[in-house]
Amino acid sequence: MAKIIEVEFKGGRKGLYSNPQEFPFSVGDFVIVEADKGEDLGLVVNIGKIVDKKSKDEDYSKILRKPNKKNIIQLKENRELEKKAFHDCLKRIENHGLEMKLVDVEYQFDHKKITFYFTSDKRVDFRALVRDLASHYKTRIELRQIGVRDEAKRIGGLGVCGYPLCCTTFLRDFDPVITQYTKDQNLVVNPAKFTGACGRLMCCLKYERDFYMAVKQDFPKPGVKIKTKTGAGILKSIDPIKGTAFIEYKNGQEECITLDKLKELFDDKTIKKARDNKKHRKDTSVGKDKKNR
Repeated sequence: MAKIIEVEFKGGRKGLYSNPQEFPFSVGDFVIVEADKGEDLGLVVNIGKIVDKKSKDEDYSKILRKPNKKNIIQLKENRELEKKAFHDCLKRIENHGLEMKLVDVEYQFDHKKITFYFTSDKRVDFRALVRDLASHYKTRIELRQIGVRDEAKRIGGLGVCGYPLCCTTFLRDFDPVITQYTKDQNLVVNPAKFTGACGRLMCCLKYERDFYMAVKQDFPKPGVKIKTKTGAGILKSIDPIKGTAFIEYKNGQEECITLDKLKELFDDKTIKKARDNKKHRKDTSVGKDKKNR
């Protein structure tokens, strides 16, 4: 039986929990765990080697038991209560004149805590709002500010590809995504085209980058001089997906050749020399800039 299990809650919130009673679980099972001064109900998402790699030698909160039918009904009732609390909190935010966007509400399974998730461009003094909510709901209230990527993960939606957002289906963690990834894949930097539902660069820009970088290591970078049967020219670009390269000649003519044919025109030493020369020019340029400053 698994001793450490990864459990996910509403909105993609997740954590590792110990299984001291060694209950038999499978991915997709509901489970009741220890929570902050109470109990919470979540879904088993990982068991086995993946969890073993994540876990460390520390004390984790415990899995208490398997839920019964009554518990599952209560979970559904909590979801309805969360909808009502969401609309109620919106009115209170407006009454307090706070510049914040309410994203989601999450009831702890046993109702001993309610968490309100929000986004804001600035720091918000919500102490009066917390007192107002605590007075109404008679339980502990937590207001948690999250980022726009976490907002998209909690709300969900469809990407430009037509499929549900990666962060709401299989993407568990957010990795940094920068504009350099578009350049590495020969994509035209167009913010409108590569912006996700969250307003940030799409996470999928990272998926194929490693493949592009691995292929490009076997060829000189664009800009290097090259000689073919047609004549002398310059390597314009490489397309790892199509397996082609474009060469531009002095007369303006362009030629498309396969990467296999391109590699025949260069040996490993030539490729390394071309890369080292370009790196040297770049380093020299940076050095001059620093000196000028």
